Amino acid sequence: MDKKFIKGIIETLIFITDKPLGIKKLVELINIPEVNEELVKELVAELQTEYTTRSAIEIREVAEGYQMATKPEFSEYVRRLYQDRTLLRLSPAAIETLAIIAYRQPITKAEIEQTRGVDCTTVLETLLERKLIKIVGRKEVVGRPLLYGTTQEFLKYFGLSSLNDLPPIEQFIEQNVEEQSVSQENVETESPTLIEENITQNINNQNNEPTEERQK
Repeated sequence: MDKKFIKGIIETLIFITDKPLGIKKLVELINIPEVNEELVKELVAELQTEYTTRSAIEIREVAEGYQMATKPEFSEYVRRLYQDRTLLRLSPAAIETLAIIAYRQPITKAEIEQTRGVDCTTVLETLLERKLIKIVGRKEVVGRPLLYGTTQEFLKYFGLSSLNDLPPIEQFIEQNVEEQSVSQENVETESPTLIEENITQNINNQNNEPTEERQK
């Protein structure tokens, strides 16, 4: 088995894809008996190192797969080249709602509105249309309201490998304690809105500095 050739296959597939490719999918596409997940992981890691040291492009782990993207320092020039294209932009209301769903999923519309204090019907419709959230079931209470959760597209949009890459919510609780000098009792009974503001800011920062995937 020629590992250099296998690596070339992997590089080609990651280069040409318009969506992240996971290890299992790469093994399936290569379809050579000697090629297993362990070997593919090893070769992907080698490619990541090679691109990091010699290229303006990097192989990024995102949405539980791998895809080529421009390095952040060069993304502005890609924007200039494709400035006539409409990029996905989210309103502050959409970002806030998305942050709540990301950290509290599965969650109902009523629970989101209780946190935000405003109707979120239109925002939820927008997020569903853009495939950043999805309906994941119904809550077993009276009326059986719909439950919402994030999607693979959400991970891809924010450059996350999985939901585990989200900053821990405890980080924001600790930050609130330091900045506002509140007592431990207040922290335990604190309104979730304050925590969500910090979460929103974190995701909003990523929204303002989007990663530019290789343009087709």
